[in-house]
Amino acid sequence: MIRPQAVVVGCSAGGLSALERMFAAIDSTVPQPFVVCCHTGSSTVDMMCELLAKHATLPVIEARERGPVIGGAIYVAPTGYHLLVESQRRFALSVDPRVSFARPSIDVLFESAADTYREGLVGVMLTGANSDGAVGLAAVRRHGGLAIVQDPRDAESPAMPQAALDQAGTDFCLPLPEIPLLLNRLCLS
Repeated sequence: MIRPQAVVVGCSAGGLSALERMFAAIDSTVPQPFVVCCHTGSSTVDMMCELLAKHATLPVIEARERGPVIGGAIYVAPTGYHLLVESQRRFALSVDPRVSFARPSIDVLFESAADTYREGLVGVMLTGANSDGAVGLAAVRRHGGLAIVQDPRDAESPAMPQAALDQAGTDFCLPLPEIPLLLNRLCLS
């Protein structure tokens, strides 16, 4: 695999805690952008961004329409919109119908990012209670990107990582504490 150009992260139930732990251990000099899609059930992601920022080593920003995807930051999908990464490496928001009962959908984010970054993308699937993201992670792998899945035995809700393993397979299946260590190695190599 070539050096990653971007990392997309998907999660749902138990996701905020997993994201806090993961981003607390990401090296502050990692130059790649992280783009997060988490099903929050909240009307906004403001609180989630504030909570993540208390733990993260990188700035946490709510992704905005037409905003550039810049390295060294964590972008969070806003509530109520699908978040896409366009070929010009800018964000696009969509109110298209829900996918797997979710908007934002992890599948939508991962598929658009896979089209843009191809083999330069890393997809990370964490804890969650449904199958959203499994199709998107398969797209990441189909385009030559790398897939990392939280070990379902380690996840607060194992359904999402298990669905990813079943439908997409993985390059690495790890307990949560080992995922940021791997990401640091991949991103800083």
